[in-house]
Amino acid sequence: MARPAKLRCVAQLPNVGFFRPVGIPVNALQAVRLSLEELEAIRLKDLEGSEQEECAQQMRISRPTFHRILEIARKKLADALINGKAIQIEGGNFELAERLFKCSDDGHEWNVPFEAMAHKLPLSCPKCLSVNIQPMPLPSFGSNRGCGRRFRGGRRW
Repeated sequence: MARPAKLRCVAQLPNVGFFRPVGIPVNALQAVRLSLEELEAIRLKDLEGSEQEECAQQMRISRPTFHRILEIARKKLADALINGKAIQIEGGNFELAERLFKCSDDGHEWNVPFEAMAHKLPLSCPKCLSVNIQPMPLPSFGSNRGCGRRFRGGRRW
């Protein structure tokens, strides 16, 4: 029996979950499904330009596993771009990193639960209601804080 897949740490949920080519009717489109951990690998390596070892540490996986996820994600994106397919971002085996926010006015810090992050980012400080809030950086791999809420499956976040 195969060992269950280790959950991958994902820093944030995407703002958009579906992309499609212009000029092709939706009912005529084929879609490529990109999991959240595949999207995270693309974000860390290709958008942020981090080294693979650093990316793997941030996702709490081995470097070879990160490499496999990245290669699969790139192949799916290439297929969608070259063959005019839609890209559906959903599901996967991931943990959402806890998001810590800080109010710039009164210094209050608070964690935003997974359910709230899945719907929207906080708009104001829960203590003073100031809109002057900032997300705090995620902890590094060596810290004692890990990822927060867990999710497995093929449905949307």
